[in-house]
Amino acid sequence: MLQPLVRNWKRQWRLRKKIVFFSKISCPHCHARSLDQMPSNASVYFYHCLQCNTIFKPKSGDCCVYCSYGTMRCPPRQKGW
Repeated sequence: MLQPLVRNWKRQWRLRKKIVFFSKISCPHCHARSLDQMPSNASVYFYHCLQCNTIFKPKSGDCCVYCSYGTMRCPPRQKGW
């Protein structure tokens, strides 16, 4: 009897979390950091570093560069999708 109440509470808590749309991303080559705004409905697969002009991809198992090299996960992952 308690299990449905606990599951419902966890689902409501997950939906109420605030989504953060800004992340500090650091380049894996030159370690330069920049504050970027993430797209709300898509994952960024390639990222161009403005400091060293390299283009890098996410690590294997991650959906985007923000999940791999950023301080915050991408908004779809924050929502739990």
